Amino acid sequence: MTTECSPTTNWQDPEWNTFHTWIEGVLKTTIATVTFTKKDGTERVMKCTLEPSLVIHESKSIVEGVEKKERKQSDDAMAVYDLENNAWKSFRWASVINVESVI
Repeated sequence: MTTECSPTTNWQDPEWNTFHTWIEGVLKTTIATVTFTKKDGTERVMKCTLEPSLVIHESKSIVEGVEKKERKQSDDAMAVYDLENNAWKSFRWASVINVESVI
């Protein structure tokens, strides 16, 4: 399935919330290719997921007495696991051009 996007940052817009919910659901259950514009203006195509069984969990050594840094949550961006770079990356909702479910 492919979805062309004409993003808006109006969180009250039902169509925008449907898209946001849809892509989050797709990423939690399968792989998607997300095309978006990076901050520097270049276009990026990222094969990504939020499916736990597809995410490579790196074991990080825990230093006693040091608190684990919590990641900031943002309504403007979504953190996803980039399958080609095996790393967590993010894209800004307003920069999404296209989303295609891979599986």
